[in-house]
Amino acid sequence: MLRIVAWRIPQIAATLLLLSLAAYLAIGAMPGDPIALAMMADPRLGPADIERMRALHGLDQPLLARWWAWLSGVLRGEFGYSRLFARPAAEILWPALRGSLVLLGTALGLAALLGIAAGSLAALRPRWRGAVDALALVSQALPAFWLGILMIILFAVTLGWLPAGGAPDAPGMLEALRYIILPVATLAIAHLAAYARHTAASMAEVLRAPWITAARARGAPERRIALVHALPNAAVPLLSLLALDAGALVSGALITETVFARPGMGKLLTDAVMGNDHNLALLALLLVATTTLLATLAADLAQRALDPRLAERRA
Repeated sequence: MLRIVAWRIPQIAATLLLLSLAAYLAIGAMPGDPIALAMMADPRLGPADIERMRALHGLDQPLLARWWAWLSGVLRGEFGYSRLFARPAAEILWPALRGSLVLLGTALGLAALLGIAAGSLAALRPRWRGAVDALALVSQALPAFWLGILMIILFAVTLGWLPAGGAPDAPGMLEALRYIILPVATLAIAHLAAYARHTAASMAEVLRAPWITAARARGAPERRIALVHALPNAAVPLLSLLALDAGALVSGALITETVFARPGMGKLLTDAVMGNDHNLALLALLLVATTTLLATLAADLAQRALDPRLAERRA
């Protein structure tokens, strides 16, 4: 395990380095900068004012030099200021990240739990396979924005059971729960199909293995065969799916956050990129990339722990 970690960490560092350079160059090439915005706001600015502002924002330096200065600051723990909010970028990022973690963490956890249960049912009870496949198809086909609007119309407008969106003004667990039910249900339904299909296919393959037949021949109960023998082995490919979804925990869900008017990383990242806010956009992108790469590494280690044959095969 330590050898794998020692081999992958430099790869992750190199990937993040190249990603930060590509993202910085892409954002820097976008039209619009603080000087253009300032000139639009105050046409009376003279050439001396413009030059002073360009030097203040480092725009008088080549793009690569500005990227290197930004990267040096990040390595020292200095993430810079947000141009849009005129506050430190890390300060702006944390509330949005916290909102996305709560929303997407709950939704993905619920989707994984229900999807694994539905997929296991389809594999263990073949007569239910058609119903589970139909559920997965509907879940995958429904657009998130359309499903969210339907839920608002039904549960908020027609029945009046839940708020249509936003965040609670007063603190309280029950009140916060009421505001999060609809967006969590929308995201969970959207992610349910992948977990159900992967689990059904993986469980069906494991249940056909010779050692499962041997366990049944020894008189092992079906529940023990499913929970102790089949499910842990079927979970190996699911770890890769969970690792990929880990990036969504910090990248946010732009459409769902917009439909339900919830603050989160999706909206913040979009505003930062469209507003040419280098520091905020790059910090958010690096956070998403780092989380995804580390989650992939963790999934790889967990797969090797669950199935030692993978370690032998990749050695």
